[in-house]
Amino acid sequence: MNHGKISLFGNFGTRNLGNECTLQAVIHNVREHLPDVCIDCICSDPEDVSARYNIPAIPIYYRHRNASRSRAEAPRTNTLVRLFRRVFIRLPQEILHWITAFRALKDTRMLIMTGTGMLTDFGITPLDLHYEILKWSLAAKLRRCKVAFLSVGGSQLDRPLSRWLVKSALSLAAYRSYRDRFSRDCLDSIGANTSADPIYPDLAFSFPRTKLPDSPHRNRTERVIGVGLMDYYGKESRRETGEHVYRAYLETMAMFTGWLLNQRYTVRLLIGDVSYDKRAKHDLIEALHRDRVTYDDRQLIDEPVFSVEQLLTQLATTEMVVATRFHNIVLALLLNKPVVSIAYDPKIDDVMSAAGLAAYWQPIDDVDLQKLVERFSRLEANSETVKTDLMRQVEEHRRLLDEQYAVIFRMFATTDVATAPRVSQSHTQPSVPKW
Repeated sequence: MNHGKISLFGNFGTRNLGNECTLQAVIHNVREHLPDVCIDCICSDPEDVSARYNIPAIPIYYRHRNASRSRAEAPRTNTLVRLFRRVFIRLPQEILHWITAFRALKDTRMLIMTGTGMLTDFGITPLDLHYEILKWSLAAKLRRCKVAFLSVGGSQLDRPLSRWLVKSALSLAAYRSYRDRFSRDCLDSIGANTSADPIYPDLAFSFPRTKLPDSPHRNRTERVIGVGLMDYYGKESRRETGEHVYRAYLETMAMFTGWLLNQRYTVRLLIGDVSYDKRAKHDLIEALHRDRVTYDDRQLIDEPVFSVEQLLTQLATTEMVVATRFHNIVLALLLNKPVVSIAYDPKIDDVMSAAGLAAYWQPIDDVDLQKLVERFSRLEANSETVKTDLMRQVEEHRRLLDEQYAVIFRMFATTDVATAPRVSQSHTQPSVPKW
C-alpha cells in the first residue's frame, strides 16, 4: 500500500502564496498517511518547487520559462514568421513534450490535480493551463494511472474551447471533488456530470497545525488590522484593459486604510502574490501621502513577504483582517481571525458563508467606503462570538478534509481504477450543509 509514486499537478513555484500553501498542505498529508510513497510535482517552476520542498519537480509545459516573452514579441512579428514558428518549432516541441509527459508518469500510480482555481478562466486562457490539464490527464490514463481532482475551484468558463478541454479532462478522472457548490454547479452546466461528485473545503484548511504560528499576546489597547491588497484588473486580469478597475479599487482601499489610521488602529499591509501584489502596496502608500493622511510611522507596517510561513506570521499578529485575495481570507480564517472580504469571485462568497461571515463582504466592482467601514465596525463589535464560531468551523473543515484524504489514499492502494472507492454527494451533504 505504501509503495509507488504520487504526482502533484498545479501552478506552483510562481510565488502565489495561496497556491503554495495548498501544495504544502497536500505534501504534508501524503507524508502523514503514506510515509513510504515517493512524491513529485508537475508545476510551473520546478526549480523553485524542488528547492523549497525537497521533492523532484518537472515543468507543466516546455515553454514555461519564455512564454511571457514570446507573447510580448508576437504583435511585432510578421504573420508568416509566426506561422513558420508554430509549424516548424512549436508543434515539434509540443509533440516532444507529450512524449516527455508520458515518460514522466512512468512510475506514478496517482496524478492529483491539487486544488486551487485551475478550472476557472480568471487569468487563464484555453491553451494555457486548461490544455495542460487535459494533456497530463490523458498521459496518466495511457499510463493506467489514476487521476484525482481534489477540492478544485471552477467556473462557467466563457470560452468554448476551455469548456471542452476542462470537460474532457474531468471525464478521465477516477475521483473529483470541488471546494464549493458554485464550482460544482458551474462545471455541471458545461456538460461535466458532477452529480456524484462531493464538495469538500479548500485544501488550505488541511495545512499542518505544527506550522501555524501562535498569535502574540498584547494588551487590549493594541488594535492591529491586516489590510490585504491585490493587483486586481477585472476578470480577465489584464492591466492594459483593466487599469481603471484597479484604480477605483485601490482608491477605496486607500481611503479605508486612511480611516483606520485616523481611528488610531495599527495597519499591517498584506499580500498574497509576491510577483504581482507589491504594486498595490506601493500605490496605496503613495495615495496616503498624496491625501496627506497623518500617522505615526509605527502605525503602518509594510514588511516584505516571500513565503507562506512569513505570511502566516504576519497574519498571526493581527486582530482582524480586511482582505481581497482568496487565500489571504482562508489563511486568516485558519488562524481564527475575523475577516471582512472584498469579493472578486463567487468562491469568496462561499468561503465567507461557510465561516458564518456572509454579512461581512462587499463585491469588489462596487466597493463602497461607508459600507466597508460599517461592516468592519459591526464585525469588530461581534468579534469574540465570531472567533468561537470560526474555531468550530475550521475544525469541521479539517475533519472533512481528513475524510477526503482517507478516500483517495484508499484509491491509491486499489489496483483497479474501476473498483476504486467513490464518495457521492449524499455522503458529504448532511454533515456540511454550508458547503
